[in-house]
Amino acid sequence: MWQLAEQTLDSRLLIGSSLYPSPRIMQAAIRASGAGVVTVALRRQLPGAGGGDDFWAALRELDVRLLPNTAGCHSAREAITTAQMARELFGTRWIKLEVIGDDYNLQPDPFGLVEAARELVAQGFEVFPYCTEDLVVCERLVDAGCRILMPWGAPIGTARGLLNPYGLRTLRERLPDITLIVDAGLGVPSHAAQALELGFDAVLLNTAIAQAHDPVAMASAFRHGVSAGRLAFEAGRMPERDLAQPSTPVVGTPFWHQQ
Repeated sequence: MWQLAEQTLDSRLLIGSSLYPSPRIMQAAIRASGAGVVTVALRRQLPGAGGGDDFWAALRELDVRLLPNTAGCHSAREAITTAQMARELFGTRWIKLEVIGDDYNLQPDPFGLVEAARELVAQGFEVFPYCTEDLVVCERLVDAGCRILMPWGAPIGTARGLLNPYGLRTLRERLPDITLIVDAGLGVPSHAAQALELGFDAVLLNTAIAQAHDPVAMASAFRHGVSAGRLAFEAGRMPERDLAQPSTPVVGTPFWHQQ
């Protein structure tokens, strides 16, 4: 059990709701993941809009907390307006804040992100900003009132894992009281386990599950990867060493001398 904002959750895996072959496969994968929080993109499919009925019906059948996002927004004002719409439609003050600065690698715009976060926090939102592992930007977001940060592991959809473990480890050390969730770039369960081993509170992913050959099986695999990573962090890893050290002590070991 852990605390995300005011919500108590069993799973440290958050999951996206796009790119699945069908709403039913999405539903089965979310259940297999054990995730208690599911992200939805307001700009892609509006509740009640034509063509999205099966999608929303599948989500309503799940016992999950929805986290609407501002995916596709390229300015602070656009993201703020989208967040306000999401609050009305979904009845939640939670918002995953995305302000994209580059269309090639979908890197967040740090200036627009901080501007939008400050305004949304002032309006009473619980802001989950999608950001990079840049320590200064993350500190500015905390100064703006964010209690949760979502730095990427790698650009969205690349499946490259944690490209900068040093930067992510630094965030964890410098922001010990902030909830940190690795968001984007994870490709296999070992990537998720690595993030949890570093002390991150959770991971959020979508593409690695939705576009797997078997999304339901992959969702289950990520569920176990997250659990293993957190358990390893709590157990405390052994320190890395430059020299080998025998696991069997040599003191008291018999030696034979050949004449």
